[in-house]
Amino acid sequence: MSKILIRGAKVLGGEPQDVLIDGAVVEAVGAGLPAEGAEVIEAGGKVLLPGLVDLHTHLREPGREDSETVLTGTRAAASGGYTAVFAMANTFPVADTAGVVEQVYRLGREHGYCDVQPIGAVTVGLEGRKLAELGAMHESAAGVTVFSDDGKCVDDAVIMRRALEYVKAFGGVVAQHAQEPRLTEGAQMNEGVVSAELGLGGWPAVAEESIIARDVLLAEHVGSRVHICHLSTAGSVEIVRWAKSRGIDVTAEVTPHHLLLTDELVRSYNPVYKVNPPLRTERDVHALREALADGTIDIVATDHAPHPHEDKDCEWAAAAMGMVGLETALSVVQETMVETGLLDWAGVASRMSFKPALIGRAEGHGRPVSAGEPANLTLVDTEYRGSVDPAGFASRSRNTPYEGRELPGRVTHTWLRGKATLVDGKLT
Repeated sequence: MSKILIRGAKVLGGEPQDVLIDGAVVEAVGAGLPAEGAEVIEAGGKVLLPGLVDLHTHLREPGREDSETVLTGTRAAASGGYTAVFAMANTFPVADTAGVVEQVYRLGREHGYCDVQPIGAVTVGLEGRKLAELGAMHESAAGVTVFSDDGKCVDDAVIMRRALEYVKAFGGVVAQHAQEPRLTEGAQMNEGVVSAELGLGGWPAVAEESIIARDVLLAEHVGSRVHICHLSTAGSVEIVRWAKSRGIDVTAEVTPHHLLLTDELVRSYNPVYKVNPPLRTERDVHALREALADGTIDIVATDHAPHPHEDKDCEWAAAAMGMVGLETALSVVQETMVETGLLDWAGVASRMSFKPALIGRAEGHGRPVSAGEPANLTLVDTEYRGSVDPAGFASRSRNTPYEGRELPGRVTHTWLRGKATLVDGKLT
């Protein structure tokens, strides 16, 4: 059935309205729309958002299909309310050529659960020595506009400057993993009281902050765009705030786990809490929430980092860094930002759909819920509360820090260009 009537939904958390989808677009939004010839979705009490957009997802394919594939990762995305994700370049082989990014792009199109926009590597092999084929990746069928060596920092200032100059020519952006490598050698967790008590190598905040400070100045110098991945410290917030006050073209993201979890959890030595950048302090968490609320931090990005069981179920020092996040992100944001009064649902839509789509230039995504716009939509039961059970995840991996934790909200429906990818919480 090509027509769908979403009846009585609170669009962006506002007054209840009906939304009529006809084919791939929204035909009308208003009260009392006729249901004739349409499938009716009773959405009373639920919140309707534009489809979420994740600027930072690890899909692992090609090369690490034991962790995730484009199929399983996009199914996880649809389950979490996402209609578009940006796939990071640290695959095997690295997405540093037009051929690899086109492969990832085609796999996303074939599976159809959400749009997949590849992110190209900044340097060949993520080795930080030589610029990758930035122009060729941009001109490919994938149309790459975001470039990142995420997982590694572009620590050479000359290479970073050249990358910023190169992407400026076509309006691209370099997304930096801010981690000064010499300051984090042997680091296992956030440097502070807890690391000292546990005897684990400390990961100082300045390792992140020093790179951000350098890169915003480089971006100002060349007049280009820079995006800061998974910002995690109060000091980083202040640097980005200062840069924006100077008119520097910088944007920044925060992950859901850095909005909720702290380094105190590492006392359990459970490797599920091992992540890069590490979980920080309560002070940092509050600074990140306030910065997301006031716009200093532009967006929420999941940094969905799936790993197979054997890479996480081992001793702390040997465990891989990272957490899955696509299927829990919206719930964590509801708990940390909406239920605390820091954001309303329109603010959530801005930071999880409108702005990430704008930064990444995701065509057709992050659009208003209004007539004539693509029907990329997410329906959320905000009254729901339940325990997280990773056994029910669509992701191939289960490395979530929220297992058994009660979180609010549940995505019930997701539509990609009018096609339902999730209905009543079940993938189609």
